[in-house]
Amino acid sequence: MTKILIIEDEAQTRNVFLRCLEIEGFDTCAASNALDGLELALREQPDLIVCDILMPDQTGYFVLSKLRRSPQTAAIPFIFLTAKVTMSELRQGMQLGADDYLTKPCTVEQFLEAIAVRLQRHQDVIISQSNQNPSTGIASQPVTNRFDESESLDFCFPHNETLNPIFRFIETHYNQSVKLDEIAREVGYSPAYLTNLVQKETGRTIKQWIIARRMMQARKLLKNTTQTVREIANHCGYPDAGYFTSQFRKFHDETPLKWRKTATIATK
Repeated sequence: MTKILIIEDEAQTRNVFLRCLEIEGFDTCAASNALDGLELALREQPDLIVCDILMPDQTGYFVLSKLRRSPQTAAIPFIFLTAKVTMSELRQGMQLGADDYLTKPCTVEQFLEAIAVRLQRHQDVIISQSNQNPSTGIASQPVTNRFDESESLDFCFPHNETLNPIFRFIETHYNQSVKLDEIAREVGYSPAYLTNLVQKETGRTIKQWIIARRMMQARKLLKNTTQTVREIANHCGYPDAGYFTSQFRKFHDETPLKWRKTATIATK
């Protein structure tokens, strides 16, 4: 279960955030000051940290600076909470490695949306890094994106009563610009809950499922039509053919044209 750490000295604000996170299905932990928060972060290794800037003992900048220096916590997504933020304060936080700022007071929806976005982006970074050979920097076979070759033309979403409405929405809109909040609104979940639910149930993110569906369609068109790569890219939801080719290569370890050539030879 995804764990969120809240470091906030105002008890009412801290408790509101904790309650809404728990309702959304997150595991939570909390601290009322910077030093306790730092200790919790090192001990609990949360998936994301939300931290106030101004606290009685130390600032949020102190917490972030310490966390970024530790190998165990350096990569944890970090969101600052602040009543107001100047440009110089914003720059200071970003230089230390902050991922986002939330201005208090914020709505529950804004809070959960910020968390959902940061968790998704962090997952995207992990996927991107896993696709790189650490010794050569050359893309290797993706582990989290890739499906078996036997599924190359017959991929389908898993049957799951809870997730079926989500998969139906993706099926209908995969070749369009699909946004997380649009899917969440359609199925009646918050973006944060939706992100956590799909990841927990399938081991893949919503973005990965969208890409997988697009890649299946791309394979069908490459194998069964004479459409150009640009035409296929546009049909699959990629207005930029170069970006489509990059995504296809990450997913299949080869370009669309090379895949088409291999698939054509295999059927002869």
